[in-house]
Amino acid sequence: MILVTKWFGVFLCEGQIVKRSVIFEKDAKSIAKRLAAIQKGEILPEERSLAVKRMKVAEPRLAKLGKPVLFDSSFIRPQDYQMPPDLMQRVMVELGKIRTREPLSEDKCVAQAIRATDDLIETINLMSERLHEWYGLYFPELADYAREERYAELVAKGGSREDILRSLEVDLESVGSEMLEDDIDVIRSFASSLFDLYQRKADLDKYIQESMQKVAPNMTALLSANLAARMVSLGGGLGRLARLPSSTLQLLGAEKALFLHLKTGKNPPKHGIIFQHPMVNKAPYWQRGKVARTLGGKISIAVKVDFFKGEFMGDKLVADMEARVKEIREKYPNPPRRAQPQFQRQQRRPDKGKVYKSKHN
Repeated sequence: MILVTKWFGVFLCEGQIVKRSVIFEKDAKSIAKRLAAIQKGEILPEERSLAVKRMKVAEPRLAKLGKPVLFDSSFIRPQDYQMPPDLMQRVMVELGKIRTREPLSEDKCVAQAIRATDDLIETINLMSERLHEWYGLYFPELADYAREERYAELVAKGGSREDILRSLEVDLESVGSEMLEDDIDVIRSFASSLFDLYQRKADLDKYIQESMQKVAPNMTALLSANLAARMVSLGGGLGRLARLPSSTLQLLGAEKALFLHLKTGKNPPKHGIIFQHPMVNKAPYWQRGKVARTLGGKISIAVKVDFFKGEFMGDKLVADMEARVKEIREKYPNPPRRAQPQFQRQQRRPDKGKVYKSKHN
């Protein structure tokens, strides 16, 4: 006996003969709900009702009811059970509605938040460069006393040189050009917009930190919240990331370099986005590949524990990582010797008119 589930019902077959069956009611919404449950890996009540001892099943999802085997069920056709021709189309539409209305997992929101942070950083850098160049015509010395967010805040709240110098408690004579009050007001408004962007970025960073502590505490302990969130974003979610091998996690974010290696034969990349980790980017070049490989393995463990809701082991992963990096530094303290290229050239012997090859270092 083989248990088979089609979109319109459940069938218990012996060979190509249907012994028993449960046909779903001809309602698109109710069928769509059952199909949504099947896509989540659940076992339907109709499937349990037809289960018998020592039977086989046609899909791995039903492995608890019997042994999964390959089975051609094309002989079970919907028209043989009086199913309307357009019912399947309506079922698929309802199924799409059900799946799109499902609540988003937290890792999806974190992935969007880290992308929004990248957009904000790009915008902030452009606006900050413009503000420094614009306000620098009027007060170039301010760049020596304030940077980034503080610079924008001083210009937005002060505006004039005198007000900013009072707030900084600095006495100096500026070499900048004079500006009209209307021009300064426009610059202040621009600086205020930039300062608001800095505040939005700080709020997003706080949200990412708190969310990653809930979603992936082990990855956060190992990598930091922002780097872990970037890996979740690049990997397409925590679930997909948990199914990737450690070698893929090591190179995640270096796809262009990898394809260039496959296409042209250039040296393959040793790391992807994990280069942002201090242990990787501070390692000497001859140790960096080994450190990246070790970190990829630890990330693989961390993401699997986080996805399957295991116990927190971030501290142990960090300690193991530090011990391995220390071992790499002690074992490979010096860069490897590079082989000297050997060139071959043709020489002619003066005594004989034969050509032979000689090697020179």
